[in-house]
Amino acid sequence: MSSLIKKEYVIPANDFAVAGEASSSVRKLLNQLGVQPLIIKRTSIAMYEAEINAVIHGNGGRALLEIFEEKIVILIYDEGPGIENIELAMQEGYSTAPDTIREMGFGAGMGLSNIKKHADEFVLDSAPGKGTKVYITMYLH
Repeated sequence: MSSLIKKEYVIPANDFAVAGEASSSVRKLLNQLGVQPLIIKRTSIAMYEAEINAVIHGNGGRALLEIFEEKIVILIYDEGPGIENIELAMQEGYSTAPDTIREMGFGAGMGLSNIKKHADEFVLDSAPGKGTKVYITMYLH
């Protein structure tokens, strides 16, 4: 089963002027492809949250998008410090973002829980010193 569309996006570190551009591009692409609006919305939210986490915590990273007949698969990965306690990080409101980030309106500790809430499948792979990989799958039917 090969993908119909494959794209890669660079996620810059600490650059809030362009943060969210990858998820915005994907939203436009899904619109052009005629994907159902609710799926576009859920995909955009989940991808945006993962993208912002890479900007804030992961020293930037990359987003890989693959669109198949029946699903959308997104991998966002970084080479940041990794997550020490995934169970704690998954709790709504838990954040390790510094005050400077919070003052800009980011880092409220809703990112990972929002991804899980909006994705059909969500896998988080991270460990201290190993970076973080976020896998998001959305089914099209």
